[in-house]
Amino acid sequence: MKGIAYWIEKWAYTHPDRTAVITDNEKASYKQLNRMVDSAAAKIQGKLQGRKGERIAILSHNRIEYIVLLFAIAKAECVAVPLNIRLSAKELVFQLNDSGSKVIFAEKENEEFSSSLVEQSDLESLEFIEDFCQDTQKSFTYENTIDEEAPYIICYTSGTTGKPKGAVLTQSNMFWNAVNNKLAIDLTSEDRCIVLLPLFHIGGIGLFAFPSLFSGGTIVIPGKFEPEKALSMIEEHKVTVAMGVPTIHQALLTSPSFNTADLSSVRWFYNGGAPCPHEIIDAYFEKGFLFGQGFGMTETSPTLFMLTKEDAPRKRGSIGKPVLFSEYKLIDSEGKEAEKGDVGELAVKGPNIMKEYWNRPDATNEALKDGWLLTGDLAKTDDEGFLFIVGRKKEMIISGGENIYPLEVEQVISQMKGVAEVAVVGNADPLWGEVPAAFIVKENGSVLTESDVLDYCQGYLAKYKIPKKIMFLKELPKNATGKIQKTQLIGSR
Repeated sequence: MKGIAYWIEKWAYTHPDRTAVITDNEKASYKQLNRMVDSAAAKIQGKLQGRKGERIAILSHNRIEYIVLLFAIAKAECVAVPLNIRLSAKELVFQLNDSGSKVIFAEKENEEFSSSLVEQSDLESLEFIEDFCQDTQKSFTYENTIDEEAPYIICYTSGTTGKPKGAVLTQSNMFWNAVNNKLAIDLTSEDRCIVLLPLFHIGGIGLFAFPSLFSGGTIVIPGKFEPEKALSMIEEHKVTVAMGVPTIHQALLTSPSFNTADLSSVRWFYNGGAPCPHEIIDAYFEKGFLFGQGFGMTETSPTLFMLTKEDAPRKRGSIGKPVLFSEYKLIDSEGKEAEKGDVGELAVKGPNIMKEYWNRPDATNEALKDGWLLTGDLAKTDDEGFLFIVGRKKEMIISGGENIYPLEVEQVISQMKGVAEVAVVGNADPLWGEVPAAFIVKENGSVLTESDVLDYCQGYLAKYKIPKKIMFLKELPKNATGKIQKTQLIGSR
């Protein structure tokens, strides 16, 4: 096999002039993209003296060169290590040293910071992504077929409860993720997918940059996310698929341009990364847009489940059903398959599941059991087989012997007017063992009170599920990827 870079070669051969990538200041055809990938792969091969498996770090905003590097690294049979640009130097140094990266690609605008990383870590060289990825017409030749089961990307997890782990994904994983997404949303060469998520996240790569290029379509890269700019590019370039996390969708919906921009080309807005508040879903439907949801993880390349646009209106809040090449089961507290309708831990299986955690055999053995990945998510199915996530296994609150799922309580409170964000955790209690506590960020101008929240909850939740403590905060603690760090809220007064 020639690996995933062959996608670009193939489209460059059959449709050389078709547009592959659009940014805010340039366009590249498949022929041009292939030449850039070929040139960069040849230079990587020369720099590393043909050594395969070398880890190559990337510290950059979204740009065409990022896409070039990802495919060039695949062609050179090396390993990409995408780095979160929001992390501190200390956090980045940990990931650089943990992965064993010797080369880092960074943007010129961050030269001083990137140079300091070289000094603080085991890195041996710094390359500027803008210069390195220029087409020098160097050609790359394959010595033999590519091992598609070898490590290709090390994506570090968010690390909300400890040091981040590097999920090792293969080129085969990325191929099957592309196939699953193409089939799930009927991606074709006519589609134009806007990349709103950062490419240092698996969501940016796998939803839908790689699947779109696999399908011969076009990806639109706005760079740093700004709602006005994103909406302008959707209108200008007739984007057909737009994927985001809840914060991105909220920013788009509240942008002044949302009601004036021509978004008629979009056939599907899509949410992933975190459960989407019902008011966001309703807002899209009220404006006449189709809005789908899905579920995946860094460890699964990422797509596992998809709620189609046809089912989305009547199955609001569900993550849907498994994509074609994916299967699942729910496991109860005794390690057996849960009864239909009961809550269990979600276990998944398929060709898109990671190879391992980098240098963490303990964590790998804990997560992977007989080919099944234990996700740590608690879920249940309805009578039609649609899956609903109810919370995280480690976050479940046990109060007086009753199980309370924080997500259920959060979804109720988030529907209140005046609530911008909410997080529910379990706090120790001498009588009940644990009781739920809610931490709320109010919208600007909101006069919401504790009694308002408690009164509202009484209409939707059993008494034992109603938070015993309500606290209003200016902001919720989050890590560099924007995920709420609930461990910092437990025990707060």
